[in-house]
Amino acid sequence: MKIVQVLNTFTKGDAIGNYALAVRELLRSAGYDSEIFTESFYVDTEDTGVKQIFTLPELQEDDILIYHLSITVRLFLDLRETCCKKIAIYHNITPYEYFADCSNFSFTLSRDGLLDVKCLANTFDYCIAVSTYNKESLLGFNYKCPIDVLPIIIPFGDYEQEPSKALIEKYGDGKHGDGGTNIIFVGRVVPNKKQEDAIAAFSCYKKYYDPGARLFIVGSSLNMDAYKSRLDNYIDANNIKDVIFTGKIPFDELLAYYHIADVFLCMSEHEGFCVPLLEAMFFDVPVIAYASTAVPETLGGAGVLLYEKNPLQTAGFIDKLVSDKKLRDDVIAGQRQRLKDYSYDTLSKRFLKLIQDFQGRQI
Repeated sequence: MKIVQVLNTFTKGDAIGNYALAVRELLRSAGYDSEIFTESFYVDTEDTGVKQIFTLPELQEDDILIYHLSITVRLFLDLRETCCKKIAIYHNITPYEYFADCSNFSFTLSRDGLLDVKCLANTFDYCIAVSTYNKESLLGFNYKCPIDVLPIIIPFGDYEQEPSKALIEKYGDGKHGDGGTNIIFVGRVVPNKKQEDAIAAFSCYKKYYDPGARLFIVGSSLNMDAYKSRLDNYIDANNIKDVIFTGKIPFDELLAYYHIADVFLCMSEHEGFCVPLLEAMFFDVPVIAYASTAVPETLGGAGVLLYEKNPLQTAGFIDKLVSDKKLRDDVIAGQRQRLKDYSYDTLSKRFLKLIQDFQGRQI
């Protein structure tokens, strides 16, 4: 018996790609024959063993196909017609309205992706949603199969690798190194992430609290030229200094940004889970996040949640986290406690139990 995973797009280093790799290793360690296939990829997959396909691999009735639903499904007909057992892992799809005035490409992908998710409602035998928010979305699409919630499995040991020394030497003089405050956000430069709101709050913080502060927006702006231009124009029009867009970066540089960060600021309006929140918690970076979609669930009472977008008020929260040691320590302690719920061992065992229970129902 085989268990194969299929993704629309595999990108080495992103949350879904990393999750698929973690699941494959977990399944193999449990004795399953397991592979990953992708309909397309943005980066070379040779060293990951991920294989590109244009039709689904040949599968038997007792095999299991796990499809990661996160964007439009090119293998739509293959999925509906294949005779094997089918599981969907739902990561959510950004509402297409966010892309209406900045990217026809992303608008079409999101619109078609949401339509595909709705049309596949009777295709899967079982679904795993990475958040309750995602489960509710599937129920809203009239999914009738059993649905369980299981967070993304993150092998946190990977984050113990050596960070970029060059970046730490360049920027590692944050507030707790007697320099200016280093504020970061990690995520693609896309409209739903609302980087403009983070920039607005940063501008207030820099003006009223710390003129030496820096904001690092860590992530790719691929296919988002119009939105990136809007952000650049906003920065220029308001004469905001020290906003640094990193673009897509290697893993050791990502680690370095977490090492130098004093605060993680997330103003995103749509998240199906938001892995960077956990990454920030892992590195003891206090989190301030807007309470939208799956974000409150992912934080689970940790960090600082914002229920409105007031740049000056947000700047005040940043200052409190940076300057009030007891508050900072308390927030970090809460984040450490919440992070225990995302233990790799705990979630791995739960995942395998869900797969075994699914097999038992199918016999």
